[in-house]
Amino acid sequence: MEPEQTIDEGLYSRQLYVLGHDAMKKMGSSNVLIVGLKGLGVEIAKNVVLAGVKSVTLHDPELVRISDLSTQFFLREDDVGKPRASISAPRLSELNQYVPISILEGELTSDKIRNFQVVVLTETPLKKQLEINDFTHANGIHFISTDVRGLFGIAFNDFGNEFQVIDTTGENPVSGMVAAVTKEEDGVVTCLDESRHGLEDGEYVTFTEIKGMEELNNCEPKKIKVLGPYTFSIGDTSSYGDYTSGGIFTQVKQPKIIQFKSLRESLRKPEFVISDYAKWDRPSQLHIGFQALHEFLETRGSLPRPHNEADAEEIVRLAKSINDQCEDKIELDDKLLKQLSYGASGSLSPMVAVLGGLVAQEVLKACSGKFNPIQQYFYFDSLESLPDDDLNEENCAPCNSRYDGQIAVFGRDFQHKIANFREFLVGAGAIGCEMLKNWAMMGLGTGQGAIHVTDMDTIEKSNLNRQFLFRPGDVSKLKSETAVVAIGKMNPDTIGKVIAHQDRVGVETENVYNDNFFENLDGVTNALDNVDARKYMDRRCVYFRKPLLESGTLGTKGNTQVVIPYLTESYSSSQDPPEKSIPICTLKNFPNAIEHTIQWARDLFEGLFKVPAENVNMYLSQPGFVEGTLKQGGSAKEILEGIQNFLVTARPLTFEACVAWARLKFEEYFNNNIQQLLFNFPKDSVTSTGAKFWSGPKRAPEPIIFDANIDAHMEFIATAANLHAFNYGLKGETNRDIIKNVLNTVFVPEFHPRSGVKIQVQENENIQQTTDETELQEIVSSLPDPTSIPGFRLNPVEFEKDDDTNFHIDFITATSNLRAINYGIQPADRHKTKFIAGKIIPAIATTTSLVTGLVCLELYKIIAGKNKLEEYKNGFVNLALPFFGFSEPIAMPKFQYHETEWSLWDRFDIEGDLTLQEFLDYFAKNHELEVTMLSCGASMLYAFFLQGKKREERKNMRLSELVESISKKPVPPHVKALTLEMVVNDRDGEDVEVPYVRLVIRA
Repeated sequence: MEPEQTIDEGLYSRQLYVLGHDAMKKMGSSNVLIVGLKGLGVEIAKNVVLAGVKSVTLHDPELVRISDLSTQFFLREDDVGKPRASISAPRLSELNQYVPISILEGELTSDKIRNFQVVVLTETPLKKQLEINDFTHANGIHFISTDVRGLFGIAFNDFGNEFQVIDTTGENPVSGMVAAVTKEEDGVVTCLDESRHGLEDGEYVTFTEIKGMEELNNCEPKKIKVLGPYTFSIGDTSSYGDYTSGGIFTQVKQPKIIQFKSLRESLRKPEFVISDYAKWDRPSQLHIGFQALHEFLETRGSLPRPHNEADAEEIVRLAKSINDQCEDKIELDDKLLKQLSYGASGSLSPMVAVLGGLVAQEVLKACSGKFNPIQQYFYFDSLESLPDDDLNEENCAPCNSRYDGQIAVFGRDFQHKIANFREFLVGAGAIGCEMLKNWAMMGLGTGQGAIHVTDMDTIEKSNLNRQFLFRPGDVSKLKSETAVVAIGKMNPDTIGKVIAHQDRVGVETENVYNDNFFENLDGVTNALDNVDARKYMDRRCVYFRKPLLESGTLGTKGNTQVVIPYLTESYSSSQDPPEKSIPICTLKNFPNAIEHTIQWARDLFEGLFKVPAENVNMYLSQPGFVEGTLKQGGSAKEILEGIQNFLVTARPLTFEACVAWARLKFEEYFNNNIQQLLFNFPKDSVTSTGAKFWSGPKRAPEPIIFDANIDAHMEFIATAANLHAFNYGLKGETNRDIIKNVLNTVFVPEFHPRSGVKIQVQENENIQQTTDETELQEIVSSLPDPTSIPGFRLNPVEFEKDDDTNFHIDFITATSNLRAINYGIQPADRHKTKFIAGKIIPAIATTTSLVTGLVCLELYKIIAGKNKLEEYKNGFVNLALPFFGFSEPIAMPKFQYHETEWSLWDRFDIEGDLTLQEFLDYFAKNHELEVTMLSCGASMLYAFFLQGKKREERKNMRLSELVESISKKPVPPHVKALTLEMVVNDRDGEDVEVPYVRLVIRA
């Protein structure tokens, strides 16, 4: 992908919102060399190929060993003995047609690496690393070295003496509205009330739309000093004009220069990025320990044997010797160094995923200058993942198995536990694909166990950039089925052990994912993209007391959460604050940001092309639709008028009529409505307090006079006309000359603002619209009898952001930008509009890889049956900064009644379909609890205030009969137990909270 070439937005759509066009173009001119293809090298290569660098060259003179299959997902058993590079290259090239893959033959010399922008070394002796880095450092080539040794990993960056970072965080520039600017030696900017500026000391801003002090508009960026959450100073403004009103400040990001030391110098004086603040002393020890491993490898010709005590002692001795030669000696932990030695010859897919995602992002930083790189060493370990069982050399010895890399760390006995585990994966998208890849390498469920994976979606082109198991030929196939086939090729042991489903998880599929299904699981992993489904699965896991692994990504940010029965809180125990919504009055009349106009245009899209067509179809097909609509009160008139317009008043018979309709809509939205608003509130209006009405966030609009020679005007007409034509099944037209000719024949009536029109100004202001019953009946009478037009139906437009030929995003972009012009707001391009209107979640393969690796490290702990809170870790990472934060999960909250302590994981389990009286007696006798109310779902089964015959009848009914009687629905045959909620009094007659009841009614 050459820089001047157009970036394939269909493929890179999610990633573009992470990196931006400029960074992508820089990546598209960068050649990357990756050395070593045992597992980590291929994981890095996979991620940078998906990201879209110019080219990737592979160097690896080794032949495939059986143990390579523990982490190298491109290798098969019949590849053993063949060159790793020649096997890996063609399979890697399938990931992205824009990135050529080549192989570098022979010895790695300075001349051979001269033309690469980035060199990445894995599995490379330290002596060779130093030799290569001496050359790269002197010649401006970006250098990265990285390795994974069992449960330990290392990454090192050297991007040269003067590496420029264009954008350290990748966050959108901070912007806000100005309320005042003082005229003095250190001018103070005050923001609007309740609008924190969000800036930090030393950042830079510029201004637009300032009135009075015009010198600030589009000025050179000014360095700011924060004075408070609503104020900051900008330097001398004493020579400027007097500020009168308005203005927007915008943060201007400044490039940052970073100086890197060479590997040789950094070995002696290392700088560390901390991966886990609970292990703040680990990096300095591992820095020595990894050097000891290199020395051991150089003298012995191999890494320490798995769990060999003599080799471990030698690593400790070498580490102490290296430490003694250091200027700044550190305290070494023999036990930690021995653990490094015990598993050093092992290779784990989750560790490869963590380091592979991290280092691939560093490669992209080196290529693009986007985001802050690691300075300079990063050490990571997950020792907590080791089982509590004592391991020995015999149990960890290689056995000529594809899992030897994992057995070297965990032992054969634990490998059997992994193979016999039963897991349910919900979602086969980006996270789901990476999860299945890791599980295939681990051998999860390949013995007496199983993996169930469900996803109802099909594969789209935009998925290929980050959903690793899919290829171009898979587009339109089911994700779950395709993913299962893909991992079957990676590891044939998974064939028949991984079962694909295509069901949405929810109440409607509890007949599929029923009691038997969940009871046969050992755990659940969510790979979902919406909160509702996550909460549902969380409730199911709490009910069936199954551990849940939760994760998510947002661009370079990722998070992981572990939910363990009887140990942690659940996913639903805490939640993010709701997204800040845009007030209706702002959307309708007073937008001040492009986000407001885009949302308005998105709502208009639904209101013009989807909702009216759906209402027409319901009117034509549902008897009693009109009567039901009339009962809706205030909205009835709008619905019925819409049907009248679409069926009678403005029903087009030709595309020319659609053009005329679009022209009148243009006039209505961008001229007439604005004239009416200014009639109600002239530009010189003042409020009851004497303040200017059009001030602060309220921007006075200007009507737009239609001009067919202006592209933005014609874009609205063309897209609106074609979408309207689609509603009626008419043939559209994109030729602008033809559309212009039609426009010349359209009569546009002159508009005169009307008195008495009410416009909402405040969010809490209620504008009552009175409805004339006579007028409503006249509208109903004008509608054609549905039987008079049998079979006639409109085509509602279902919004689809990823089809560039359907006019959807084009209409919203044109509409939003015209409204922005009305209000003097900077318009947005199609790319930004699509991001906001489509509510696109930014995504990149690097973050996905790292996050799934972290999840799988927690899965090891679940399989091992760890039961201490401090052994698990929730994680939050931001690869852009880079930042890593780990903490132990929040403990489950505890409650109490009488002397009994309970948590969300507890309940009352009762076998047998009791009568209501037996149920009441059970709790009175066994728990000294008086049940005052009892419900099942929305059905109230019992309440203390029920009187007479009804109460006595209910007491003699079995609870399942009572549920069916009240809900008027049978208990579905797949339901084994009823979930009952109680309100109770304790022995002292006090209301007390207790767990729910699970009443088993069927075997």
